[in-house]
Amino acid sequence: MGKTELLKSIWHAFTALDVDKSGKVSKSQLKVLSYNLCTLMKIPHDPVALEEHFKDDDEGPVSNQGYMPYLNTFILDKVKEEFDRQDFDRMCWTLCARKNLDRSNLLISDDDAFKIWCIFNFLCEDRYPLSIVSEEMEYFLRKLTDSMGGSWVEERFEDYKLELQTQGRSLSAWELITLVASGHFSKGMDRQTLSMGINEVYHELILDVLKQGYIMKKGHKRKNWTERWFVLKPTSISYYMGEDMAEKKGDIQLDGNCCVEPLPDKEGKKCLLFIKCAGKSYEISASDKKRKQEWIQAIQTCVSLLRLGLPAPHREARLRRREQRGRLQAEQEDLEARMKELTAANDTKQQELEAMRKALEEAAARAAEEERRRLQTQTELQDRYRTDLEREKTVRQQMEEQVALKSSELEQYLQRVRELEDMYHRLEDALEEERAARQDEETVRRLQARLLEEESTKREELEKIHLRQQRAISETEAEKKELEKERRAKDSALQDAMQQLEHLESERQGALEQYQAVTKKLEDAANNTRTWKHKVAEHEGLVRLIQPGNKGPQRITNWGPAAFSEVELSVREKEWQDRKRPAQ
Repeated sequence: MGKTELLKSIWHAFTALDVDKSGKVSKSQLKVLSYNLCTLMKIPHDPVALEEHFKDDDEGPVSNQGYMPYLNTFILDKVKEEFDRQDFDRMCWTLCARKNLDRSNLLISDDDAFKIWCIFNFLCEDRYPLSIVSEEMEYFLRKLTDSMGGSWVEERFEDYKLELQTQGRSLSAWELITLVASGHFSKGMDRQTLSMGINEVYHELILDVLKQGYIMKKGHKRKNWTERWFVLKPTSISYYMGEDMAEKKGDIQLDGNCCVEPLPDKEGKKCLLFIKCAGKSYEISASDKKRKQEWIQAIQTCVSLLRLGLPAPHREARLRRREQRGRLQAEQEDLEARMKELTAANDTKQQELEAMRKALEEAAARAAEEERRRLQTQTELQDRYRTDLEREKTVRQQMEEQVALKSSELEQYLQRVRELEDMYHRLEDALEEERAARQDEETVRRLQARLLEEESTKREELEKIHLRQQRAISETEAEKKELEKERRAKDSALQDAMQQLEHLESERQGALEQYQAVTKKLEDAANNTRTWKHKVAEHEGLVRLIQPGNKGPQRITNWGPAAFSEVELSVREKEWQDRKRPAQ
């Protein structure tokens, strides 16, 4: 909240305390006012600084330093915490309304008058004494008429504005309250409708309420649908139990990352919309499609303003109107200055023309006087001075020619004056065109300078890129040669490995053949051993020979389980064969 808006309410309170309108207020009253301001705005009160600032002068207990330095230094510059603006305005209203507001003829309540007073402070100019211009008054009255559902009567307001312009004045806060309370622009509306319209405009302009109304909301825990009174502000959406906003149920904080979008009908609910904020989302249901679209559009507008860092729409519109009035006023002042210059130049020319006219009249009078005297002399001396008469006639003709010449010269001079005025207007147009051309030339020059600077920057970047490319190409060539060398070494190693692999393959083939030969020999030996074992079993009664550690069936001999190895058995078989041959 700006310091300017706070000063407007304080100004009303200060002027109410200034009973005799001298610009001074007693020190005791300023102390009470300062204490109340500090209390409402949550600022630590410093009575020592207050006493030091407000010193008594010779005329009594009146501040000789002024209240504004103390107000700025010890109160307004220390406003940091959020405070209740309505309580602050109520306090200032209470001080000034008792003195300035005549409640006997009011058709509105004191609360409605207070709201109009707050709206006046919002729309009035930042000049003291405070007053509201006709443009801002029309803006307020149009909004009030729209909120009451009435039709705006343009002719009635134009007549009233013309009356104000004729009187050369603008309305104060109390005159605006009296104007609205008189029903001059709300004829046909009852007091309740007027009060509702004032309340709606107050909510929008002062409390920044962009939209409000009943909407069904889905709960987060029980998932049930309940009707809530929603209030949309530029940075949040608050919802309450009822329209009186006595019990708040929650807030939805808006920022530039929030989004709102429509949802299809589900769970028997229609006209659904979805609000997604940081870490939380909300489902709400409007009463009809029109209200659904209005809420979506209003919330999207708030999000867009937050994303762009802009104020509320009505505050931004007020700033635009003030800027436009400032531009128009500057243009008007410039036009008035130029008109004064032209008027002064015209007056000078008129004075010159008047002097020339007087000179011509004096010359004509002198000529007439001389003519009269000449006629008189001619009557008296007609016979004697006939020659002189002829001479006088010649002189008179010459004077007439001179008068005609002077008249022609005067007409030519007037024509030149008109041509000079036309040339002056053309010169002004040419100067304006030259000024515009210079501005265009300056714009083009700046653009060319910027383009040359960008081109130089781009050229430096391209040179750096070219150097990096040359360096990269050199490194790539070196790497390529190194890789070629490594490839050749690897190819040579691969050839050696292939030869070794072929040699190993041939050796493996020879080993396989030897293994197959040995295997065949073992099979033959095993077959021969089985043949001999069978023969031994038939002739000697040997059943089996047992090898140590073999888990197969044991060999049985006549002496019990055999305890011979294969080698010992072969030796015994050979000895047995040798003994058997001589016997045969």
